Amino acid sequence: MDLRSLNNLDDYERLDVIEDAQSGLKAVIAIHNTKLGPGLGGCRMWSYPSVEDAVIDAIRLARGMTYKSAMAELPFGGGKAVIIGDPAKDKNEKLFRALGRFIHRLQGEYITGMDVGTTSDDMHWVHQETPYVTDIPGSLGASGTFTADMTAYGVFLGMKASLKKLDGSESLSGKVVAVQGLGKVGMFLCRYLAHAGAKLVVTDLNEELVRQAVQKYGAKAASVDKIADELCDIYAPCALGGIVDDAKLRRFQCRIIAGAANNQLAEERHGDLLHQRGILYAPDYVLNAGGIIVTAAELNGNSPSYARSCVERIYGSLTRVFEWSDKHGISVAAAANEMTEQLLK
Repeated sequence: MDLRSLNNLDDYERLDVIEDAQSGLKAVIAIHNTKLGPGLGGCRMWSYPSVEDAVIDAIRLARGMTYKSAMAELPFGGGKAVIIGDPAKDKNEKLFRALGRFIHRLQGEYITGMDVGTTSDDMHWVHQETPYVTDIPGSLGASGTFTADMTAYGVFLGMKASLKKLDGSESLSGKVVAVQGLGKVGMFLCRYLAHAGAKLVVTDLNEELVRQAVQKYGAKAASVDKIADELCDIYAPCALGGIVDDAKLRRFQCRIIAGAANNQLAEERHGDLLHQRGILYAPDYVLNAGGIIVTAAELNGNSPSYARSCVERIYGSLTRVFEWSDKHGISVAAAANEMTEQLLK
């Protein structure tokens, strides 16, 4: 396959497609940019249909990590590892140790950690071969609970900043928020929103999680394929990316899009199209930086309270993005990208 045709790969510092026959490892590591520090980004395990799909996901996620770290004022760049395989049945120690050996050969250019489909136990196996890994058992991010909480908290603060921009008030009381995806982050977000008086509409492929949100937070359940049609103040994508595409753009009945999912825009032009439709988009990599902030705190030996204080900066960061958008007459998505590029220069 012609990797250079996939997605502006000249912007990337490194792309490795790895195959280890002994362990069964098939993986991709993408390092986007290390101007501000080592590439930092978790290891995802997913049943990708093809190597090309894994490469595309890795490079998009790595770029997002660069932007996320830069906007969060962290001394790290962006990288990502993705393993091709079913996390429910294809895991084994040899596989993750093989990945660890490859990461070690990069000599600190890339630091990995947990992501979708991987756990602290998996990171323990990686750690047997390299120190360039976070979220090992006993660490700040190991359980994923604090990381998920802080990610949700950052999204919650971003919602408040978005409402402040549109309404002059950051109050969520009585506002309708449609949450798509009720994993750890989505459920923590529901808790923050319910406590703030918001009215919730929720969906997830896991019906048990939907039932829990309805019971705990008085949420209204919606089907996965209909959540985009809900009339709401805020639409919060908290599952996988690419949710904002041409088809969904015609269906959205919200004033704001602000969620925890990575790479919410299927293409960059969709940020401009949201702007044209009058929908305020809170760029995902600004809002969902809570996880990387926790990881950075762990690597630097900082406390949970310090990490939380850093997450609270997200409100101000997003406000500055809105101001840049207004000043230059461009979409919020374009403003965030421009600000990030300035930081990287």
